[in-house]
Amino acid sequence: MAAVTGPKVVVIGAGTGTFTILSALKYYARDITAIVNMSDDGGSTGVLRDELGALPPGDVRQCLVALSESDEKMRNLFNYRFDEGALEGHSFGNLFLTALEKTTGSFGEAVKTAGDILKISGQVVPVTLSNIKLVLTEPGGEVIKGEYQIVQHTFKSSRPNLSLEPAAKLNPEAKAAIENADIVVIAPGNLYTSLAPTLMVGGISEALAATSAKLVYVSNLVTKPGQTDGFKVHDYVREIERFIGSKTVDYVIYNEVKPSSALLKKYAQAGEYAVEFDQTVFEKSRYQAIGADLISGNIPKLKASEQRIPRTLIRHDSDKVARLIMRIYFS
Repeated sequence: MAAVTGPKVVVIGAGTGTFTILSALKYYARDITAIVNMSDDGGSTGVLRDELGALPPGDVRQCLVALSESDEKMRNLFNYRFDEGALEGHSFGNLFLTALEKTTGSFGEAVKTAGDILKISGQVVPVTLSNIKLVLTEPGGEVIKGEYQIVQHTFKSSRPNLSLEPAAKLNPEAKAAIENADIVVIAPGNLYTSLAPTLMVGGISEALAATSAKLVYVSNLVTKPGQTDGFKVHDYVREIERFIGSKTVDYVIYNEVKPSSALLKKYAQAGEYAVEFDQTVFEKSRYQAIGADLISGNIPKLKASEQRIPRTLIRHDSDKVARLIMRIYFS
């Protein structure tokens, strides 16, 4: 499919949800900015942060690969993960970005250089260049630090008290992209450990308030046990707006067709359930809710180590979501 020119699009988020949206959106718009969460501290990224003092490369790498127009070999190279030896668990792209950060002295420059090498359509921008950690403070005073620890935690409150340590400052490039955008998309992803730490960065609320762009949220497909149990689409929107703290959501894109019972059963075994919606709430809301069958029919081929992970089985249809985003822009 040939790429075409289009609006200035900003996509905010991290992880698989952002990767999925960017992978298709690049065929509909050339001016895309992916603003990426910088609180990740698990897996390969966590080791590089702890041992080398690097800023987290993992989510940035995924966005670079999603927007890449290089050949498949180059994209596969950046996603290649070593499965043995001293480098076991590390992806080549993470190591490459960290090496670039060390040689250029700037993580922002490292990302730009990697983007040139991968011939990306658009740009990938870290939401902040501060070395931040996500912090959860429970009602009883218990404090949990680090995204990796929090993602595994069962919350004691349905409105968790999250903060960033130290207080983070919005990357000026991210600020400019948001303020000049035609449409800003908050991608699906882990609500409290991917989206919240991105939306809480100091200055992003003001940038969203200053932009004339339409603000779109693409809702998650399944709940996360211990954190969003029983959440419906409007509950996610409520929390997104709590973390934004200023401009409210204009449009919500949500899935209205349940996955197969076989897939739902697999997810239920892990305590995860399809996110449902309440039409009566939508009718009373100031935002416009747009429902569609957004489940991808393409089940990804999994490595043996991934077979037990149910979240790899239900994914958004990237092209359907991209088309809806463009429809909103032209409406």
